[in-house]
Amino acid sequence: MNAVPPLLDHLVLATPDLAATIADFARRTGVTPVPGGAHPGLGTRNHLVGLGGRGYLEILGPDPEQPEPAGPRPFGVDQLTGPRTLTWAISPPDLDAAITTARERGHDTGPVRPMSRRTPDGTVLRWRLTDGGHTHPSGLVPFLIDWGQSRHPTASGLPVTPLLEVSATAPDPVDLRARLAALGTELLITAGPAALSFTVDAPNGPVTFG
Repeated sequence: MNAVPPLLDHLVLATPDLAATIADFARRTGVTPVPGGAHPGLGTRNHLVGLGGRGYLEILGPDPEQPEPAGPRPFGVDQLTGPRTLTWAISPPDLDAAITTARERGHDTGPVRPMSRRTPDGTVLRWRLTDGGHTHPSGLVPFLIDWGQSRHPTASGLPVTPLLEVSATAPDPVDLRARLAALGTELLITAGPAALSFTVDAPNGPVTFG
């Protein structure tokens, strides 16, 4: 069993207060996340930290420079009372083939939708992703992402806190393992309430976030 999930693209640490969570991450690790960009029309923005290789951490929260969005912010940010590792993403070599294979193995990835954000230097990144919450609202089953022709976030020289481990607790570990296998990935899982956590190495030593 790998401590770091195969095909990992990124982890999502969502928060109702982006500035406070960034400051806390910097205090605990000694590494300061950098601005990633805004999600136009969704009312959110993010800061990023590399996890080694093509993996990265997305710290996502409300964007005070955007007007209130027409609908709920992504990842249930509006309902959060504090920072929480909500979900994760994998990046298979062929998104459409991975979706077909997963369905053949009994897991529906949900619909695919286009997304975009503008980076601080004005570059617009565009990607496609599946709606992970469509079939498993706990966030423990990853959504799938395809960056297409856009520059991957880790290609911009992010500060790095190497990822040591990703783990989860789940009410039904057997079902979760089957869903992950259908997607070609895996996760350290024990029985318990649905929760996701990760540990990074940092100048201040290993740090775990839940």
